[in-house]
Amino acid sequence: MDYWSLWYVLIPACLAVGALIGFTGGVLGIGGGLLAIPLLGLALGMEQQAAQGTALIMVAPAVLLTVRKYNQHDKVNLRAAGAGAVGAIVFTWVGAQIALGADPVFLRRIYAGFVLCIAIFYFHQSASRRRKAAPAGSRRQPEHYHSAWFALIGMIAGMTGGIFGVGGSVLVIPILTTMFRLTQTCAQALALTMMIPSTFVALFTYTAHGRADWLIGVPLALGSVLMVPYGVKLAYALPEPRLKLIFACMLLVIMVLLLVKA
Repeated sequence: MDYWSLWYVLIPACLAVGALIGFTGGVLGIGGGLLAIPLLGLALGMEQQAAQGTALIMVAPAVLLTVRKYNQHDKVNLRAAGAGAVGAIVFTWVGAQIALGADPVFLRRIYAGFVLCIAIFYFHQSASRRRKAAPAGSRRQPEHYHSAWFALIGMIAGMTGGIFGVGGSVLVIPILTTMFRLTQTCAQALALTMMIPSTFVALFTYTAHGRADWLIGVPLALGSVLMVPYGVKLAYALPEPRLKLIFACMLLVIMVLLLVKA
């Protein structure tokens, strides 16, 4: 599609939208890709696979910066993140191959359903936390668990991230906060860290199949990295139940945007 006949409008718009997405991704620990995908479909008419590949261009540097900022607040457990990353790499490639051969409309609808399920979970968890605070000392740390658990989580996240372009961390975060009883910010930081290698695997795979528009993705990425630090700062300032509620509301917005295009 010839977007660039209006380059003087498109570049500033991509920078501004990228900044908004980067801030959102910093707050919620999702790299912003979940929001970028439906926006690319609606605003530029991209099919689902192309939107996912283009979003990955923006997500890759944003994830690196977001992890760095989270690590400054609370050191990421590299043993757990490394185990998850190893598990995610191969399964990301498999998931990407599945997505690239799928019908775009069907893939978008499946993606919307996936986002809805995660949103419902977070609404429930946010309401539960408001009713009853977590007992003191109930939270745990990644070092309390064997690395094999994180490798298994990485496999699940890698498959999800490969199929949807992004989203692996969104699936991992509720697993880490419920089954592993990590705090929301700790889970967000760990999930993003373990997804770094697989993000680049997915980006390479989508690019190799011509499903990533770098002329759109690069301005989005530049805008995104400018605002990520401010989003992370806000994430640590918010109470955990409120952070979960914001996460759930954003996922519902994303689902609606996906279904509008579908």
